[in-house]
Amino acid sequence: MVTVLDSPVSYYLPFDDERLFLNPYIGKKISLHYRAEINCVACGRKTNKSFSQGYCYPCFKSLARCDMCIMKPETCHYFEGTCREPDWGKEFCLKDHVVYLANSSGVKVGITRGTQIPTRWIDQGATQALPVFSVANRLISGKIEMAIKKHVSDRTDWRKMLKGISDEVDLVEQRDMLLSMADNDLKLIMEEVGVENILLLSDALPVSIKYPVEHFPDKVKSFNFDKTEIVEGILQGVKGQYLMLDTGVLNIRKFGGYLVDFES
Repeated sequence: MVTVLDSPVSYYLPFDDERLFLNPYIGKKISLHYRAEINCVACGRKTNKSFSQGYCYPCFKSLARCDMCIMKPETCHYFEGTCREPDWGKEFCLKDHVVYLANSSGVKVGITRGTQIPTRWIDQGATQALPVFSVANRLISGKIEMAIKKHVSDRTDWRKMLKGISDEVDLVEQRDMLLSMADNDLKLIMEEVGVENILLLSDALPVSIKYPVEHFPDKVKSFNFDKTEIVEGILQGVKGQYLMLDTGVLNIRKFGGYLVDFES
């Protein structure tokens, strides 16, 4: 889903060249009907199975955006000359990245391209976020994330995230504590990559994010279009990349490339 940081967040569901504004449908019954067709989000060809959230198998095996280093940025191998798509890597991985703290199902550390803020925070369902470092490329951000995640999680518990609003925390205090704990590792990284490639965002302020939710589920039941062709119910809210219905939740991002009809 496409998002805009409003209060609450504005959500748009993409259909071909159109975008459906979802917020007005909260509190109403909606139906999504999967038409048993998947088109690769990269090349457009039809595929019987989706890989890595919307890719056909040939693209999954050949595209850099489907490589393991996307999940583990500290393993970025562009500078080794083995990137599957050097031009893509130059455009996406050799850009400024931000290391941040977010509060989604609790405090976590994460990384994203500078241009993906605040989108990345919204996608994770964070209610608070704070940029900590701006660095020269993805590999450096991964190294710093590795140093900090020795002391705090780098994952979101999506079930916990969907059950309510996380208790507010002082992210500036958390940042200072984690920087102190990771100080030795961070100094080694700076010596390795050069201090000029790492900027501590000491003056950054936390961002608060509100989501369009009328009711959080007591139990989280997840829908899967590969098993259920029709998903319907009262739309009770949207958080992260999830539609929250009174009948269950649906991770929209997981089903990129799926041909789906929307009715209300």
